[in-house]
Amino acid sequence: MVFIHLEMEEDCSMNQIERKMAVIKLDSVTFRLKEHQDFHWLKKYGKAFWCVDETGSGCICIGMEDAGKRYFCKIAGVNTIEGEIAPSESVTVLKNAAPLYRELEHPNLIRLVEEYAYEQFYVTVFQWADGECLFDHWNFETYKKDVSLKSPKERFRELPAAKKMAAVDALFSFLGNVNRKGYVAVDFYDGSIMYDFAADKVTICDIDFFRKAPVVNDMGAAWFGTKRLKAPEEYIKGSAIDEQTNIFTLGALLFEFFGNYTDDEVKQRYAQNRFVPCSRSEWQLNEESYEAAVKAVCADRNGRYKTFGEFYEEWSRSFL
Repeated sequence: MVFIHLEMEEDCSMNQIERKMAVIKLDSVTFRLKEHQDFHWLKKYGKAFWCVDETGSGCICIGMEDAGKRYFCKIAGVNTIEGEIAPSESVTVLKNAAPLYRELEHPNLIRLVEEYAYEQFYVTVFQWADGECLFDHWNFETYKKDVSLKSPKERFRELPAAKKMAAVDALFSFLGNVNRKGYVAVDFYDGSIMYDFAADKVTICDIDFFRKAPVVNDMGAAWFGTKRLKAPEEYIKGSAIDEQTNIFTLGALLFEFFGNYTDDEVKQRYAQNRFVPCSRSEWQLNEESYEAAVKAVCADRNGRYKTFGEFYEEWSRSFL
């Protein structure tokens, strides 16, 4: 059963501005949107058991279960609270993205079951994958309120090095596959990655902005991605975005996984539009692996690895 009611809530992330929101209940799941939208048609996938509604993409993500089978439903055209684009634009983005999940099929990529338009929405349905997002921004306020809780990112960083290195191998394999198939990873970051702590498995859950090569930065500093991980060319209009850009991204992720940073050091990346590797003393692994990672995030693309194969060979050799 689906029902709604309207209420006034205070949104701390929006300068304490009160706004009217629709609070929607679907089975045992409650979520909030800027306006009422009907989701009873999702019942063909069973009962709702999970939801993420605070997305900037204009999509809502709902977990459904029917007779033991679970599905991850991503629905565009929704007027989400944190939406950064119009619902109609989110439909275009998701419709264009859906074929990527088939073209870039990989053991670590979430599997698309079906896609279709329904009324004003565009719907993608995936096989459910267990795991927790390594940048679950929708839970940040919860972590602030209860400091005893650890985010998936913190728990992942505390894993034994061998488990994290196995996860990194999966990222090498996935991103290498993307580039071999003639695509470029765009807006790929830790929020695109889920980790199943029980099974020690990585799942890539979001490739919506990946593009067919060649790719050129046509947005300048507003190019997609988090400043925590961006390569220099991702700030410069007219720059090529390519395999070497993706190598930088993975190198920056290595520093997120194996390096230690203060909050002020992370803030500097946002202020200066520049990624800086941690010092050797703050790196958890050996000297050789540190040097391998540093080369990947060289500001001058000519100083980086040319291919993921070259990068992986150097990374692997550092542990021999």
